[in-house]
Amino acid sequence: MHRILLIDDDEQLGAPLAAYFRRYELVLEQALRPSDGLERLAQGGFDAAILDVMLPEMDGFALCRAIRQRSDIPLLMLTARGEVTDRVVGLELGADDYLPKPFEPRELVARVQTVLRRRRPVAVAAGPLVFEGLRIDPVRRSVQCQGRPVELTGTEFELLHLLARESGRVLSRDDILNQLRGHEAELYTRAVDIVVSRLRKKLEPLDCIKTLRNAGYSFALRREQP
Repeated sequence: MHRILLIDDDEQLGAPLAAYFRRYELVLEQALRPSDGLERLAQGGFDAAILDVMLPEMDGFALCRAIRQRSDIPLLMLTARGEVTDRVVGLELGADDYLPKPFEPRELVARVQTVLRRRRPVAVAAGPLVFEGLRIDPVRRSVQCQGRPVELTGTEFELLHLLARESGRVLSRDDILNQLRGHEAELYTRAVDIVVSRLRKKLEPLDCIKTLRNAGYSFALRREQP
């Protein structure tokens, strides 16, 4: 069973959510303070984490940044009042998804299941995708840029892999969302832009993702034999 860590200072939230998560074979544990959450994540054994934005000691954004400095574990942020700014900042810092408060437990479970699915090995017969200066291994979920390993979040890897295996084809934001998310929600088109921006920064100096105005994105590197 997957273990999920909820970092939220609401003591009344953890127990009922944990009971609900058990229906879907998910084990939810709660840390009330960021310091406790960071310590428990460092010990390992968790498959994803849910972060509230409003926390003592440090806010959820600072916590997201701290986690991303040491781990690519899937992160879902609970944003106060559904503020657009909160969602954008969280995604820019490396969160995989967001959910505004108040939320329905079933939707939270669905979002967690989605980010967990992105972590599963890709069931493909094809080997690594090799381009000029870039190697993508879908089985090991590893990426090398000019010989150096690149740490990507689950969402970043899935988007890069999608663009790379469709190399040369222009994918609209809707195309990307339909393949990666499977459902629509507000701000998701903005989320695609943010993840592309993060990928470009991590893959520098390669210029592998092209933007076509009013059309979408395409992968521009030339394919080589592995």
